[in-house]
Amino acid sequence: MMKKYILGTLCIASLIFGACEDFLMEVNPNAMSSEVYWKNLEDCNSGLTAVYHTFKDQNIFQFVEDNNRADLTYPGYGRPSTSNVYWLQTFTDASDAPNKKWTALYTGIFRANQVIKALNNIESTCTTEGDKEEWKQQMGQARFFRGLFHYYLHSSFNNGNVLIFDFVPTDEKEFFQPLSSSDEVKAFFREDLEYALNNLKDCWYEIKTDGTLDHPEDAGRVTSIAAATVLGTSYLYDKDYEKACEYFRIVLNNNRYKLADVSENFTTKGELNCESILEVVYTMNYNTEYDTWSDVALHNMLHMSVSPLGGWRTIIPSAWLTMAYKEERIDTKDSRNFVFNGKGEMVGFRKYSLRASNSIALVDDEESTYYGYRPGVSAPFNNKEYAYFKKYSNWDIYENENDASPQQRSGINYRVIRLADVYLMYAECMIKGGTDDTGLSEALKYINRVRRRSAIELLGQSTDLGAEYAREATYNEEIYTAQSLMEHLMYIERPLELSIEGHAIRQIDLRRWGITKQRFQYLSQQKFTNADPQGTPYTTIGKDGKEVKRWGARLYRFNSTIHTEAQKIVDYEQAAGNYNEKMHAYYPIPNGETMANPNLYNK
Repeated sequence: MMKKYILGTLCIASLIFGACEDFLMEVNPNAMSSEVYWKNLEDCNSGLTAVYHTFKDQNIFQFVEDNNRADLTYPGYGRPSTSNVYWLQTFTDASDAPNKKWTALYTGIFRANQVIKALNNIESTCTTEGDKEEWKQQMGQARFFRGLFHYYLHSSFNNGNVLIFDFVPTDEKEFFQPLSSSDEVKAFFREDLEYALNNLKDCWYEIKTDGTLDHPEDAGRVTSIAAATVLGTSYLYDKDYEKACEYFRIVLNNNRYKLADVSENFTTKGELNCESILEVVYTMNYNTEYDTWSDVALHNMLHMSVSPLGGWRTIIPSAWLTMAYKEERIDTKDSRNFVFNGKGEMVGFRKYSLRASNSIALVDDEESTYYGYRPGVSAPFNNKEYAYFKKYSNWDIYENENDASPQQRSGINYRVIRLADVYLMYAECMIKGGTDDTGLSEALKYINRVRRRSAIELLGQSTDLGAEYAREATYNEEIYTAQSLMEHLMYIERPLELSIEGHAIRQIDLRRWGITKQRFQYLSQQKFTNADPQGTPYTTIGKDGKEVKRWGARLYRFNSTIHTEAQKIVDYEQAAGNYNEKMHAYYPIPNGETMANPNLYNK
C-alpha cells in the first residue's frame, strides 16, 4: 500500500552512508534522526547517494515485463505455450510489475524530495564559491531524478495521469494525494529537467587514452546532456518535432559524445563510453545487506534473463526480430565484413551483420564468439530456441554465467540512453514522423551514421548531397519518401538498434505511433519454422573435437509447399486478440494504490 511504502521510504531516505566506497557504491546505511542529519553538503550528498541507489532498483525498468509487452521477445522456454500475462496482454492492476514499478519510482521521488528540501534549508550556509557550485550540482542531480521518475510514471501509468509529489509529507493526510492530469505531470517533470539542463555539468569525467576515467568516483552521475535527451524525448512523444529538435541538437552539438564501437555497448568492456548518455552503474562488489535476488542490490540479474548458459533465458528474441537480424544486408565494401583464412587470404564475407552478431547469438554465426566459442558450439539451441539475446549477458568474459563469483550476479551496467537513440529520434523529427519530405537528406544522414557503425549497407542514393560515405560505403540506391523512411525507422532501424534497451523503448514506441494492436495482428499472420532443411541439422565441431549436431537451431521463413503446419512458429496470436488499447497501452494505477489512497480521485 502507498502509505506503507512511503513511510518506509522516509525512514530509509534519512540515512548516512559509509565513506569507504566510491560515490555510487556507498550503500551501507546507518539510520540517524532528521534532527541531527541534513546539516551540510556532505549529509546531502549521502542522501543523494540514496537516490542513485534507488535508480539501481530493477523494478524501475521492468526489463523482462516491459519488453514482453512489446514485439521483441518470446517469454522463454516452452514455445508455443506460455502463461506470461505481459506477453499475452492479460495483466491487471493486481499484477506484480505495475505495483513494483510504482513503488520503486515513488521511493525514488521521496528520496529526491528529501535531498531537495535539505538543500533548500542549508543554501544560506553555502557562502564560498566552491560550496555554491557543489550545492548547485547536488540540486541539479536531485531535481533531475525527481523529474525523471515522474517522467517514467507519466510514460508508464494511467495515460500519464499520476500523482505529483514535490514535497516531503509530514503527516498522514499528506500521503494521500489526488491524481494530477497528464498535462500537469508533464509541466512538472519538464520544469525539473530544465533546471537540471541549465545547472548540471555536461560530463563528470574524461575518458583517458588507455580507456580509464580520470574521475572514476563520479562515474554514472547524471548530466545536462541526459536532461536534454529526456526533455527532447518527451516532446517527441507529443509529436512536437521542432521543440524536440531543440533539445536533441544540444546533444548532437556536444563533441564529448560519439558513437562507440558496436562491440562496446552491452558488456563490461564499454561501460560509460563516449556513446553513453545515461546508464545505471552496477558492480560485483558484495554487500551483506542485499542477497543475490534483491532488486536493489549492487549487482543486477539481467544476465539470468537472457542467457541459456547458467541463466534462465526468461526472454528470447521473437521470430520476426531474429529473422530481421539474419536478413540485414552487410556492406561488402567494408573490410570489417571480410573473412580471411589462416593464410591471411580473403575467403568471403561475414554471414551476419556486426549489429546482429553483437545483439543476438545465432547457431551458424561462425564469425563471432559466445561464451568462449562459436555460438553453435557453446549454446544449446534446443526447444525451438533459435536465438538468444547477447545484450546484458557476460558472454565475452565467461564460458558460463555460473563462472562469476559470487555466482548468479552481474556487474554489467544497464544502458538507459545512448547516442544512437538520439540520432534515430532526431531523424524522426527531421521527417516529422513521416509527414515531411524536406528533411529527408538530414534524416538519412543520421540513420546511416548508425548503420555505418555496424558496417551495414546504407540507405538512399550515393549521389545524395547528404551521403557522407559515398566513396567508401555501399548504398542501397533506393529513393525514400518521408513515409517510407518512417516505416523503416519503426519496423527495422529502431527495433534492431535498440532492442531490449532503455526504459520500455519499444513498448512506448509502438504505443506513441498508435500501431501496437496492428503490429500484433500483422505478426500473428507471419509464419516461421525451425525445421531443418532436408532433415539436416546444423553441424559443427565441439569443444572436445567431436562432431556436434544442433537440431532445429536455425530459423527460416515458413513455406507451405515444404513445411507442415506442425512445423510452423507463430508469435503474438494471443496478444493480437487480447490487446485492448484502453487496458494495455499503459499500466493501470496499481491496486495497492487504489486500495490505500482515499483521495486518489478527489481532486
